[in-house]
Amino acid sequence: MLNIALFGPPGAGKGTQSKMLVEKYNLAYISTGDILRSEIAEGTELGLQAKDIIKKGGLVPDEIIVQIIEERIKTNTEVKGFLFDGFPRTTVQAYILEGLLLKMNTKLDCMLSLEVPTEQLRNRLLERATKENRPDDTEEVINVRLQEYDTKTAPVANFYKEKEIYHGIDGMGGINQIFDRLTNVIDQTLEKSWINLVLLGPPGSGKGTQGRRLAEKFNLVYISTGHLMRQEIKKGTEMGKNAKTYIEKGDIVPDEIAIKLIERQIKKHPNANGFIFKGFPRTIVQAYILDGLLRKLESTVTTAINLNVPTLESIKRLTARSKTQSKRAYDADTDIIIHRLEQHEKRSSKVSEYYSKQNKIERVDGVGDEDTVANRLSDAVLDSFKKIR
Repeated sequence: MLNIALFGPPGAGKGTQSKMLVEKYNLAYISTGDILRSEIAEGTELGLQAKDIIKKGGLVPDEIIVQIIEERIKTNTEVKGFLFDGFPRTTVQAYILEGLLLKMNTKLDCMLSLEVPTEQLRNRLLERATKENRPDDTEEVINVRLQEYDTKTAPVANFYKEKEIYHGIDGMGGINQIFDRLTNVIDQTLEKSWINLVLLGPPGSGKGTQGRRLAEKFNLVYISTGHLMRQEIKKGTEMGKNAKTYIEKGDIVPDEIAIKLIERQIKKHPNANGFIFKGFPRTIVQAYILDGLLRKLESTVTTAINLNVPTLESIKRLTARSKTQSKRAYDADTDIIIHRLEQHEKRSSKVSEYYSKQNKIERVDGVGDEDTVANRLSDAVLDSFKKIR
């Protein structure tokens, strides 16, 4: 997800720029000001509580703000991220936003601050008060709001400067000129973001072959838990001995082993652009584990690609592989092949549903020659990149 906070004093032009950014990047717009005015107009309990505070130019209590924002986040499930306008306004709210986004397994990507001289802000707000007849834009209230910003809200900048995601943007000039400055920073932020792909599909769907090709094409690190475990078995390590009995039966290896192997591979590539995970996750629990592993790196799964291959085709491929040098110990046993496919149907297929609910799934026909399938996968990855970039 792409999550942006648009920062700046009252009158800096956040509302205008937000509308343009929301359309360009397919984001949900969350403006505490707009939401509160809507609550007040509808006469809701929260609206009535906030009404007197807003009229005096004060900041609405966090308890009210959090309830409203969390509800808006929950009801926007078809977007690619969120744009927060007017939140956070205090350091406390910055921590609150961190917690809200953490619940969604995501984070704030950048804080964009529109910088405008105070006198210009005052003139803009007075002009807006005349044009829109907004009762909260009287000269007295304007002075209170600007003072509130200087004393309470401006320190939030330090919070995000320490996280190295704060960007001061010149808020003077034409609307399109300012918009270009904002989008340049956002696009640069996206280019720095890791791309993490999960390759799903039944045994024999070609995940290994295609995963390596995708990794090479998109300059990503390929991580196959199966391959890593076979290396451990070959070396005769304690981890390999533990994994061997499960692999030979076609069962899923305990999560503790997979976690150690994945963490080790990630640490080996500190400068990676991202990763392709093959063979993990295979269960819902492992999907949560992968989210946790990537969260430690302040990253997340970008897209899960499901290679669709009929069961009979999988059996044919695995049987054929048993006659090559690439054969696995379990390829020659039809009972084990069927057991693995049943395991996939019962447990692994639910992982697809997990990513589907997050709007992160791409389904690709895995039947055809290697190059044809590779082209389909590349197209799916590129489409996925376009959606987040």
